Amino acid sequence: MDHVLVTGGAGFIGSCFVRQWLAEEEAGVVNLDKLTYAGNLDSLSAVANDPRYVFRQGDIADSSLVAGLLDEFRPRAVVNLAAESHVDRSIDGPADFMQTNIMGTFRLLEAALAYWRGLSKTERSQFRFLHVSTDEVYGSLGPDGRFAETTSYAPSSPYSASKASSDHLVRAYHRTYGLPVLITNCSNNYGPCQFPEKLIPLMILNALEGKPLPIYGDGLNVRDWLFVEDHCVAIRTVLDKGVPGQTYNVGGDCERTNLQIVEAICSTVDRLCSGLPHAPCRSLITFVTDRPGHDRRYAIDATRIRQELGWAAACDFELGLERTVKWYIDNPMWVERVTSGKYRRERLGRVNPTEHNDAAA
Repeated sequence: MDHVLVTGGAGFIGSCFVRQWLAEEEAGVVNLDKLTYAGNLDSLSAVANDPRYVFRQGDIADSSLVAGLLDEFRPRAVVNLAAESHVDRSIDGPADFMQTNIMGTFRLLEAALAYWRGLSKTERSQFRFLHVSTDEVYGSLGPDGRFAETTSYAPSSPYSASKASSDHLVRAYHRTYGLPVLITNCSNNYGPCQFPEKLIPLMILNALEGKPLPIYGDGLNVRDWLFVEDHCVAIRTVLDKGVPGQTYNVGGDCERTNLQIVEAICSTVDRLCSGLPHAPCRSLITFVTDRPGHDRRYAIDATRIRQELGWAAACDFELGLERTVKWYIDNPMWVERVTSGKYRRERLGRVNPTEHNDAAA
């Protein structure tokens, strides 16, 4: 049992986790990824030749494939990062979210349970199934308070509803069958290698190219931001120290409105790229019709993981944002390759198809 099986390891968080794991841990990684539009093996070029790294293309809903990988590599853990994750896409086409996030998780749990039952007593005690989820399952907060692990679920979008369903399935497999599961619910991640449909990379690239910076509604929706490297350290910490059956909220203690995020990006781009013909980049900001069901505020209470497991976010937002902007400036080929398909940074998630055709925050 000298491997971990990581699903979705070619995605934004998954690729960061794989790179970090191989840099700091001894065990190998088996990466199972379907390579949908957001999966990108370029993000794993640094580890492609590591003898401890194995890549297999495939779907977590393919039971025979997953069972074969478990039997072949005998991993000590499954880290489930495979998911359809963009709210706007879930509004346009919820079926893929139900298939991957719910049925895919179910099939993965079934395979993991059968594998776990076949292990020796010692191996069973060491095995973990870690399911990575989101704070969006909790719904929308008012101006006060934070999400705790005991907060009731109240998802607002097809995406968050599908993740809430998968969370419930994972808990059920622990309570019903005894599978040693762990769940993490994280706040908004940002950092290098993020597909540019999400707020921060989209606004960075548009600002660099002098394109509009569209913001939903009044721009005052609040999110808690977490640098992706910190999140991956948290996942590893939970995998190492977490108590089976427990949920751990992972947050950056960094609340910002969408408008504040975009303004910070503009300031950073202006500073790092002096002489842009469209500077200052704030002149590109425009407000567009709000997203349907747009939650007003998220905020994570990370007390449990901090007090019980000793984890806390290490990268402050200003430093993390500068590192992120620099990465996109320095990696135009990566950007070109991931955006050369169907996605052209157009707005998704429009209930009314006649709305202005821009992607937005």
